[in-house]
Amino acid sequence: MADDLENTTFADILTISDVSKFDLEKYKKLLIKWQKVQNLVSRETLDDIWQRHFADSLQILDYIPKSTTKILDIGSGGGFPAVPLAIVLRDTSAVFHLVEANRRKVSFLRAVSRELELGLNVHGGRAEHVDPIEIGPIDVITSRATAPLSRLLGLALPFWGEDTVAIFHKGHEFGAELTESRANWCFDVVRRASSVDVSGVILEIRRLKSR
Repeated sequence: MADDLENTTFADILTISDVSKFDLEKYKKLLIKWQKVQNLVSRETLDDIWQRHFADSLQILDYIPKSTTKILDIGSGGGFPAVPLAIVLRDTSAVFHLVEANRRKVSFLRAVSRELELGLNVHGGRAEHVDPIEIGPIDVITSRATAPLSRLLGLALPFWGEDTVAIFHKGHEFGAELTESRANWCFDVVRRASSVDVSGVILEIRRLKSR
């Protein structure tokens, strides 16, 4: 395990249990195995999964309220940030709902849930086709590299409750996305620097309403 973390700053970003590290290593092996037949992550990041994907996903742990019971991840893809979060939060009351439209990625996410015994609720299809009455309201909504912010807010709104917080990973164009979103949405936002991507940010959004 130590060799796998060598030359990364994962340990500098956060500290997790050995059990969580073991499960993350199992998840990494599944990613590499399935990557051969399904494009789950960029090939350029395969040699740096701990830093580029695990640390990037887990840096939002401190922003998730301790009272959280429902987390919705929109556009889960290969499982980021939802699967690393579910691994680390395994012993909490948090229930995860993952939404993914690509059928092969849905199969992968369900395989990960089974093999790691995570109990993930994986919804195959587009977020707008998921019944919010069935799973909402949600405490925390996450998304990483899925869609422009204004589009994401539209997908998130049906699941929004009074105390919902959205925690979105965003890249260097976040400023333009915020400006565009203000034309259609009212919300409070806290911008936090990414611990992994020097040009990225974490947007923490509350009190979302349409204009």
